[in-house]
Parts: sequence; structure tokens; C-alpha cells
Amino acid sequence: MPASSAGAGTLIEIVLVKAGRTKLRYPASVVSDDGVRLTVRAPWAGEGVRDFGFVRFEPGDVFTEHYWRDRWYAVKEVRAGDGALKGWYCDIARPAVLGQGELISEDLDLDLWVSADGAAVLRLDEDEFAQSGLIESDPGAAARAVAALDELELRAKTGRFTALTD
Repeated sequence: MPASSAGAGTLIEIVLVKAGRTKLRYPASVVSDDGVRLTVRAPWAGEGVRDFGFVRFEPGDVFTEHYWRDRWYAVKEVRAGDGALKGWYCDIARPAVLGQGELISEDLDLDLWVSADGAAVLRLDEDEFAQSGLIESDPGAAARAVAALDELELRAKTGRFTALTD
């Protein structure tokens, strides 16, 4: 197995970085890693309930998270404690980097929500992205971020979304 891969069952830390600072750090168990896509499972890492209006993340929820080393997004399948699918929360992020027991994902502010039935596909935080300064400081990364959001939205609206997590 290459040094940049992690075996199933390995415990790693997920490190979510935003604007150069660690936003969140939590343990996760590796489900699979083919050297390009790393899939982990972790309980809801936030404190208490987070109500977005279109979905609630709460204690007992389980996230199966898919990170790619060659794509500008991460897709997180969200299930309630009883196993019911809530939907998918997608972070637009630089390609993930695995090293020394942690996976680093740099959040680029854009997000997409896809409901369990696929009826709701919501682009989120476009205002935060516009205010982040990325468009001015790194126009290439900003363009890739917007393209990644567009790709995920198109996949969700054309029934090709779940192929990402199969």
C-alpha cells in the first residue's frame, strides 16, 4: 500500500481548514482508500444540534465522508442515528491531503446540499465565497471551486450524483 494510503479500519483525524486556520478536527475510521478517494465514517462532530432550516445535524448522526486527492470537493452522506438517509452535504475544497495520520481538507466556502430524495439541490454560501478574497488572491483556485460546485449541482439534477459515493 502506498505511503499516502490508509487501510480500512485505521483511525485518522479529519482536519477541516478554512482561511488558513483549523476550523474543525475530529476522529474518523477509514472505510476504504484506493489512493485517489478516501472514505471515512464518523459521528456528527459538532456540539449539539445544528439546524440549517433544510436539515438538522444532531448527536447520533453518522457521516460517511468521501474525499478525493484529485477533485475539488468532498461529499458527506448524512444519516440519522436510526440509519435513515438525510442527504448529502458537499464541501467545495482543495483536493484532500493525507499524511501522518490526518487528512487535511481546505474548505473554499462554497457548499451544496442534496436531499435524500434528490428533490432539493441547494447551492450554499456563495456570499461567503464572494467575500473570501479567493477570487482576487487565487483566481485559478476560485475558478476550480466554482466549476466543482457546478459539476456537483449538475450531477444532482441529472441523477448522476449517487455514483460518486458508490
